[in-house]
Amino acid sequence: MPKPKGLQRPSYNSGGGGSRFSSLNDYQNDHDNRDEMMRKKERNSTRRVSFKPSQLQSKCGIKSRLAELAVRTRLEDDEDMDGLATTSTFDERTRGPRRKGSPIPKGKFGQTRKLMPSTFGWYQVTASERRVMRGVSREHSVCSFKKKKYCISNDYTMAGSFDVWDYVVLVIVLTISAAIGVYYRLTGGQQKTTAEYLLADRSMPVMPVAFSLMASFMSAVTLLGVSMENYQYGTQFVVINLAYVLATPAAAYLILPVFYRLKTASVYEYLEARFGFAARLYASLAFSLQMILYMGIVLYAPALALEAVTGLNLVFSIIAVGVVCTFYATLGGMKAVLITDVFQSVLMFACIFAVIICAGIEAGGLAPIWETAREGGRLEFFNFSVDPTTRHTWFTQIIGGAATYLSIYGVNQTQVQRLLAVRSLRESAKSLWWSMPILIVLSLTTCFSGLCIYFYYQNCDPLLEGRINSRDQLLPLFVVDTMGHLPGMAGLFVSGIFSGSLSTISSAISSLAAVTLEDYIKPTLVWRKHGQLNDEKYAYYSKLLSVLYGTVCIGLAFLAGTLGGVLQASLSIFGIIGGPLLGLFTLGMYIKWANQKGALAGLTLSLAFSFWMGFGQPRPPIPTLPLNADNCPAHKLTRIEEIFVPQSILSNMEQKTTDPETDYFYLYRISYMWYSVLGFLITFLMGCLCSWIFERLHWDNNDRIYTDCTRTIIKYELFVPPVAKRLRHHQMPTVIITTTSSEINNSSVTSSMEDTESPQLSKTIKDTLKRNEPETVQVKAVTNDTCDPDSGKGSMDVLSELGQDEIARTHL
Repeated sequence: MPKPKGLQRPSYNSGGGGSRFSSLNDYQNDHDNRDEMMRKKERNSTRRVSFKPSQLQSKCGIKSRLAELAVRTRLEDDEDMDGLATTSTFDERTRGPRRKGSPIPKGKFGQTRKLMPSTFGWYQVTASERRVMRGVSREHSVCSFKKKKYCISNDYTMAGSFDVWDYVVLVIVLTISAAIGVYYRLTGGQQKTTAEYLLADRSMPVMPVAFSLMASFMSAVTLLGVSMENYQYGTQFVVINLAYVLATPAAAYLILPVFYRLKTASVYEYLEARFGFAARLYASLAFSLQMILYMGIVLYAPALALEAVTGLNLVFSIIAVGVVCTFYATLGGMKAVLITDVFQSVLMFACIFAVIICAGIEAGGLAPIWETAREGGRLEFFNFSVDPTTRHTWFTQIIGGAATYLSIYGVNQTQVQRLLAVRSLRESAKSLWWSMPILIVLSLTTCFSGLCIYFYYQNCDPLLEGRINSRDQLLPLFVVDTMGHLPGMAGLFVSGIFSGSLSTISSAISSLAAVTLEDYIKPTLVWRKHGQLNDEKYAYYSKLLSVLYGTVCIGLAFLAGTLGGVLQASLSIFGIIGGPLLGLFTLGMYIKWANQKGALAGLTLSLAFSFWMGFGQPRPPIPTLPLNADNCPAHKLTRIEEIFVPQSILSNMEQKTTDPETDYFYLYRISYMWYSVLGFLITFLMGCLCSWIFERLHWDNNDRIYTDCTRTIIKYELFVPPVAKRLRHHQMPTVIITTTSSEINNSSVTSSMEDTESPQLSKTIKDTLKRNEPETVQVKAVTNDTCDPDSGKGSMDVLSELGQDEIARTHL
């Protein structure tokens, strides 16, 4: 090629000199006589790669992979690739005058080209391709270039695209959800009272509540994460479903009756009745913080995964789901939230079953999927290791799963608020029992969908191939690869994923509105002596709070992309806070002598320990099951080193550089399934110990559980039924008798005794007094009415004032 007129031939030098750049100049000199136009046209239509012969001869299967690469990238006439076919060897190639391994000359192919380094050689790219590598181009942005693992082909696009039918399906789903909110705004009581707005007038049927309990628990993050869990780590996770079966009776017959008797919209009102307002405020603030952060993650994470795989715009996803969810939750209240949860649950099931059916068609049945999972080491059900650092075992899933279940279905405001929306305690327990099989079916099918995805990508892991950035994107990628050609199927899948977000966010908005109204606004009005507002005013404030929290959710979703590590932290908070709160409620419901200062001390210590254990650094990497990318086709997203080195070799090299797990602090190696268990135990045990110490030091007491100043009659409704029954049998209430038995037979027993929990108490008094007909007696229970705290008089002082000739003390 002749020299440019008036210009000197450019000389390539890296600054330190070297044989590579010397041979580059030799290459230019040796090719000066070649035809300029032919060579320029030839080179501009292809991208060239040069490698050292020593790097090619020892690679297993390299010839076939390079041949496939040559076909895909149209390198038919490349002299460096000349003669490279599956039937030839590298040594049989005709060597050109240039030494192999030298870089491709930029000047020969136009000044728009630039040499880019890789592990095994050099290749050239255009300016537009350099922008792609920096992540500017949306078409190629999924390729990971930050580690200088560059791509080499033009004709491959990972992300799918939403067509018209997909958008039609998604719009229909969002419109139906919004229409349900409008319907319940215009019917019934029109959401004018807090009882209707927050608790659905306590008139909902069993099945809508059961579906809502499941939908609130299974968010979009759970659907994406559980399928990935079984794909990457195996099936030991499914044992957690046994924990749901074991924990449901405890939630239905021990914890639920306590809350149902309170008849309040906030579960944290129990803590004020049992311990004091400080305990109520402490727990309520912890719940509000975790739910506000969690809402943003539930909205952002699925939208991000769907954008990367389906091409659905991130901003559109966040705004559409956030606005629709806030709209129907604000207008329709709890009734709209419950009914939309039923509709969205059906979509979630349709989404998962579509994945399983499609995989079954691809595999020719479900048996090959199961067999492939067995051969790949994915089937694991009987790991009985007692090592707490093992991620999933029978003990972590049964014990840890039960603690997690009870912290959500037992004492979480979001779930308990739904259980209080039915007509009776019996129906509330039925709702909880019906939600269990619905939850288990969706959990098992989601787990099996992970095995279906493994069958499809068993020989080419998408993350190792470079098609996705996280394995949470596996489920939407599978849908795009297998069902993307079917009109509307991608839209149906996205609707199912968004349904998981809608149900969880609407539940969070409703629960946060209830907690803010009951735990913050009403106590503040009482404290400032403004009195109570009318019910319609409170309902109006609840709607404003729903709009406020919906707006906060959308804002946090947009900020989530810039928070970095806070994403994982906020997701972990949901489990870390649940265990200590479960311990706090359990302490109040089971331990008679627990007091507020002891409970708060135990809760504080537990939260500090849980956050330390959950967020301490450095943490060991999670061991994964073997994943294969050796059979991936060479395309644009194939990294240079993956073409020449089998992925198994690269994986082994990475594992050798990983620090042994024993080098990490022991607490940081404990399985995450033990977090809720340890948090529960620390709160409960330290709460008991601190309460005993504070009572001995006269720093606090448990007077709040009594109805009188003499600590005689206990508020049995504050304890679980077995404990309440035992306390009732061990206690002998004091009564005052000053009337005749004939009046007693005519139902002259005072209302305070008739309103007691046990109908047997009033009957026992009557039977006792029938044996004393000549006497003049009247039954009067010793309650707070006989104890005036301002006068300083106790019940015994009141008794002395009545006169000894007018009373007879009877111990039943």
